[in-house]
Amino acid sequence: MDSITQAVLGATLQGAMLGRWQGRKALLYGAALGTLPDLDVVIRYSDAVAAMTYHRGFSHSIFVLSALAVLLTLLIRRWRPNPDYSTQRLFIALWLVLVTHPLLDSFTSYGTQLFWPLQTPPIAWSSVFIIDPLYTLPLLLAVLAGLAFGLKDRTPRLPLAALALSSLYLAFSLGGKFMAEQRVADVLEREGIRPQAVFSSPTPFNTLLWRVVVLEGEDYHEALVSWFDQAPPVLERIPRGTDLARGLRDSPQHLRLAWFTHGILRYDRIDQALVVTDLRLGMTGFHPFRFILAEHRDGRWQPLAQARRWPTDRGDAERLKLLWQRVWQQDQAVPLASWAGLLRQ
Repeated sequence: MDSITQAVLGATLQGAMLGRWQGRKALLYGAALGTLPDLDVVIRYSDAVAAMTYHRGFSHSIFVLSALAVLLTLLIRRWRPNPDYSTQRLFIALWLVLVTHPLLDSFTSYGTQLFWPLQTPPIAWSSVFIIDPLYTLPLLLAVLAGLAFGLKDRTPRLPLAALALSSLYLAFSLGGKFMAEQRVADVLEREGIRPQAVFSSPTPFNTLLWRVVVLEGEDYHEALVSWFDQAPPVLERIPRGTDLARGLRDSPQHLRLAWFTHGILRYDRIDQALVVTDLRLGMTGFHPFRFILAEHRDGRWQPLAQARRWPTDRGDAERLKLLWQRVWQQDQAVPLASWAGLLRQ
């Protein structure tokens, strides 16, 4: 999730656990600690694929963060002891603030390596967009109220209520994901399509309209599904360019990218560049993570030693408005195939 959301989540948690003793400082400590795992962005990696796939790695590991919580508890008890609350409460507060950061990240589409250093694929439950105001708002209001009115000697009713509301919203998002995938599964069964993989995620800034991607051989299908739809979803078939993947057999970047994304990739030749797109993130045709992994030279594809980012368009307000209209009106046309064609430019 975005840094503001992670900060207010950490602040709300520490305010709920330690605010009655630490007062407003609990909000500041929690906000700082809640954003700590994202400091791995300052590390310089070898190329663009490494920068993407090693982010949310060791700094988001529940093992590393649990050890850090233990260390911080010991240091605070040694240098800044407070007899008003127990060591156990301090540890639980610090552990929750740290560990909820990667857990929340796991609800997005990016991919979080919760169990690093184990080589398990990244976890991406993909039930919330990377920025979702409805999740953030209760937490933000609780933090602002705590800063305005204080927390010392108070029962943390508002922080606890905000945490309950935001957690219920996450549960609602999982329900939306199940709904969208089930409706698409019914269509796949009716049309006799046997998918290699199915990936679903909410469209930008909401959990009402869902985008479902279905891989099938050399093509993939995309569909939009809203909570308010009455008719079955319509699948649009789009070429995936999998024949180009043969030119990447010797590319370690492609191997790692396929592992990180669970293979939800698309391949395009643009001039002399072989561009690989992570289809999970962003919106159809507007995907933030695209990489040049090979160039066509001397009659064949030559994998690059260092992958480079391909410039991307993030869309515009008109397209967001169209998606918002599609939430409520199933007959609102959204040109998914046309948008997907923009990736060849």
